[in-house]
Amino acid sequence: MATSSASGRGSGGGTREGGAKAIVADQISQAVQSTSNLLHLMQQSSPSQARLTMLPKKLLAKTATIGNTGRVLEEMPRVISALDAHVETSLQSVPHLQTVVQLLANMESNQLNSLSKVHFGREASD
Repeated sequence: MATSSASGRGSGGGTREGGAKAIVADQISQAVQSTSNLLHLMQQSSPSQARLTMLPKKLLAKTATIGNTGRVLEEMPRVISALDAHVETSLQSVPHLQTVVQLLANMESNQLNSLSKVHFGREASD
């Protein structure tokens, strides 16, 4: 088993990814074959064969969607890694954000104090 780092990615990630793809491809292949076998059995025994003959055509129409799903699944590890890196960077920025918020609060307080001194100075001179 590959050792994993703190972020959950192991040094053998490429091997696991390839193995996962092979498993998913095999499961999809088995599901398609099982569906095909079931359709053939149903066509031979069912009185509504016309409706059943439409099913393979509908499945073929979804081939592009299945291919797109495969491409999305292939991209998913890279997307997750990029998202993980952005989250890590964001977490490292939190102390800086707290400093900025404190500076803005101080600036606002100083501006309010200056405005109130000007306002009270005008009232006193009136």
